[in-house]
Amino acid sequence: MGIIVREMNKGEVMSEKRERASGFTLIEMIIVIVVIAILLGVLLPQFRGTQDEAATQRARSELRTLATAIESYYIHNTNQLPTTLSTLTSATPRIVTTLPTDPFRSGSNNYTLYKDTNGVYYVVFSYGPDRAFGITGISTAGALTGTVGDDICVTNGTSAGGTSTC
Repeated sequence: MGIIVREMNKGEVMSEKRERASGFTLIEMIIVIVVIAILLGVLLPQFRGTQDEAATQRARSELRTLATAIESYYIHNTNQLPTTLSTLTSATPRIVTTLPTDPFRSGSNNYTLYKDTNGVYYVVFSYGPDRAFGITGISTAGALTGTVGDDICVTNGTSAGGTSTC
């Protein structure tokens, strides 16, 4: 390797031209990450609302199926309501082979069934998007007890609005 020696005249300024390396600076990378974080912060709550709406529609559909199975059980079992929802999986005629799960519950994920003390009225319900139950039972007159709130339910009694669905 040879050494190049250059003699500079008086007043001559040595200048070096540095080429910039291609790529992103740290500041540019931080800005991109912040923009992505802001977009995620805006979009995720909207996505959660879409998920809850889909789960609400699923729960309504499954509750209608369970209500049909309960009514069928009632007709074919000398006007007796099932003791639990799991009774429906072995009933004749069999409307449901497996119990659907409440999309708003974790752990014990079955829908909840309450009957009145006379065995005439029932309510089957989902916890709803707040993932907490508000319905606490059904009276012998067929009225729901507790607060319906965002619970999703089907009953042969009357809900707060006087209809069979909540």
